[in-house]
Amino acid sequence: MAGFDKIDIDSNTAASRKLSLKKLKGLAGNKKILAAIIIILFLVFLSVFSVILPGFKTYQDAKKTYAQVKLVESAIKVQDVDLAATQLQQTRVELTQTQKDLNSMFLLKFIPIANWYYSDATHLVKAGFYGLDAANILVESVKPYADVLGLKGKGSFVGGTASQRIETAVQTMGKITPKIDDINNSLILVKGEIDQVDPNHYPPIFGGQKVKNTLAQLRTLTDQSVSFISEAKPLIKILPGLLGEPNAQKYLVIFQNDKELRPTGGFITAYSIFNVQHGVIHVDTSSDIYALDATIANKPAAPRLILDYLPKVYQLNLRDTNLSPDYKVSMDTFQKMYRQAGGYVPVQGIIAVDTHALVAAMNILGDIQAGGETFTTKTNPVCNCADVIYKLEQYADQPLGVVNAGRKDIIGELMYAIMNKAFSSSPKLYWGPLFQTALFEVDQKHILFDLYNQDAQSGLEALNAAGRIMPFGGDYLHINEANFGGAKSNMFVTESVTQDYSLGSDGTVTKTVTINYKNPFPPSDCNLERGGLCLNAVLRDLVRVYVPKGSQLLSSRGSEVKMTTYEDLGKTVFEGFLTINPQGAAKFMVSYKLPFKLDTASLPLMLQKQPGTNGFDYLININGKKFDEFTLSSDKTLTLNLK
Repeated sequence: MAGFDKIDIDSNTAASRKLSLKKLKGLAGNKKILAAIIIILFLVFLSVFSVILPGFKTYQDAKKTYAQVKLVESAIKVQDVDLAATQLQQTRVELTQTQKDLNSMFLLKFIPIANWYYSDATHLVKAGFYGLDAANILVESVKPYADVLGLKGKGSFVGGTASQRIETAVQTMGKITPKIDDINNSLILVKGEIDQVDPNHYPPIFGGQKVKNTLAQLRTLTDQSVSFISEAKPLIKILPGLLGEPNAQKYLVIFQNDKELRPTGGFITAYSIFNVQHGVIHVDTSSDIYALDATIANKPAAPRLILDYLPKVYQLNLRDTNLSPDYKVSMDTFQKMYRQAGGYVPVQGIIAVDTHALVAAMNILGDIQAGGETFTTKTNPVCNCADVIYKLEQYADQPLGVVNAGRKDIIGELMYAIMNKAFSSSPKLYWGPLFQTALFEVDQKHILFDLYNQDAQSGLEALNAAGRIMPFGGDYLHINEANFGGAKSNMFVTESVTQDYSLGSDGTVTKTVTINYKNPFPPSDCNLERGGLCLNAVLRDLVRVYVPKGSQLLSSRGSEVKMTTYEDLGKTVFEGFLTINPQGAAKFMVSYKLPFKLDTASLPLMLQKQPGTNGFDYLININGKKFDEFTLSSDKTLTLNLK
């Protein structure tokens, strides 16, 4: 065509091909670059087939394992030991698969940083296997007692009466308790693996903070479990002996009326002697505490607290011996006087029970017949309390001409009727809920133990079932109160506690504790001549605030007497006194400086609940801002951030 040169397409294409081949040939000739490409391709394929794909499968199997663990938890919650055993076996199958998938990712061991997470995962899987070992031992140990404990499952003691089943179970318990050593050994191995997992490997981004917190909690929980089992082992091993196998054991059970609050949980109003033979409880003796008190001659002079706050009482009575917030310390005083009583019976320990535990048991068992009366837990509008509580107060406090003169033994009769109904019933009906309720009541300090067998007592203290004032390395608070008015005002008064923290630039910690009291109910008719029942009257309240030893009181408000400071039970105590009227309110406040300075903003805190009290509301403020709010229903430990 005119104006255009002819283009040789074939020759240009060939030239281009020659040039490309030449470049490619030159590139291929560079051995270092070629080797690098091959290595990169190899690593890509390797990561896909040996890391990424196995990693995804490992993740999916780990989710299945977690879901299976939740099924075990569900089986335990419904108290089905046979189902729990089956689910534990399946959990082991799932965990084994997770371990195989994890092993296929072994190359991560050689990659910096990634090897941290591979190592953590490996230790966690091993800890899981050891944990399963401990759980299997526990479930297999409990299986034979399923019917005795009221659990779902086929127990070994299904024949005969309920009492005979208990006897058989207790007689065979000695063969089971040694397995606690195997459980302890498995938990020690769990701890060894968990301790090698470092929560600090996980940065506070992309969900790392949640992982870090979970691992830290897991480490703490594991440490606590190992410590608990180690300390509780002696108690578990001698449990058959404590339950009267082979020799009968006797325990003094005191009834504390928490509606008239005293330092260990309530005014001591009645007592019983429980005779435990092969696990079955019999009531040998039961009476009013005043009757036992009357048999003690030459009583010691009343201590300072009685002389200062309990009008017209000049000697120490058995019923007033629980003045120390530490239950064992109080029971040491009780025991010394009890040995001098005309009704003294040698016992192996003293167990305290309050009205909360009584009502909790009746909520499971239903109405109880005792002393010609029907006792229920329905609310009585006169006191806004359970009807059984109202009737017991009638028996205890109303003039003899108004109620049955045989009132002094009513609590013993009621407790005997409760046990009789529980033991004569089918284990499946009541025993499981009663057992769990007992543990709950112990945790909330409505049941306390002081046993004279040292191994047993040490185990109970490890369970926090002994009402001890505990040592603690950080901040500490225990508010202890005593009703020295005689009325049952504590069933009407509510309390809330606020703790305000302030951190100084030099690390000094200033703390203010404020207790708010309210009694919205009208006063009772306290005229005994008219037969009145004095339930709600002026609350004469001794308040003792236990704080870290060496704390310095800065200011106080609300006490109607001069505040005093002294040391007791390894703590500093701020003591005051106030009154709360029916349909009234009051406030008690102490401000003090803690005896140490903080190098960091982190401060551990232990709060110990007073036995016999319901859960009071607690609010913690730090530098004027709310940090936490909760109901203190049992002892609690937490860590504060004072920034």
